[in-house]
Amino acid sequence: MSSTKLGKDDYPLAEKQPKTVIGARNKNLDELTMDAVMDGRITMEDLRITPRALEQQAQISRSVGRVELAENFERAAEMARIPQEQIMRIYELLRPGRSESKDTLLKEADLLRNEYDASLLAAFVEKAAILYDRRGLFNKRF
Repeated sequence: MSSTKLGKDDYPLAEKQPKTVIGARNKNLDELTMDAVMDGRITMEDLRITPRALEQQAQISRSVGRVELAENFERAAEMARIPQEQIMRIYELLRPGRSESKDTLLKEADLLRNEYDASLLAAFVEKAAILYDRRGLFNKRF
């Protein structure tokens, strides 16, 4: 993450701090032009949100007291580093009645923490496992 702390005066980043908005392939905003798209120099990867951008949004949110929003951005930053197939698998398991047991979700949490260094997401899934267990949501319905 950027060493400079961002705050409310930096929002929106694209207008106030455009040089800090850098894509996954190190292209900045002024390189994202229609000519570059037409020439094939810009790909979908250049247009996707990056963990860094999400972390920057978390900093700004936290600076104005929007702690819950900042936490959502921080979890999203972790998600942006995880393969889409894994995200969709966890999404499916988090739907009530889709996981067979608390252990199923706890194993996914361990995978998130150990394989993807996603401790915030792991904690979220662990909390869901506890709540689902308490509410009886592990009755396999599908």
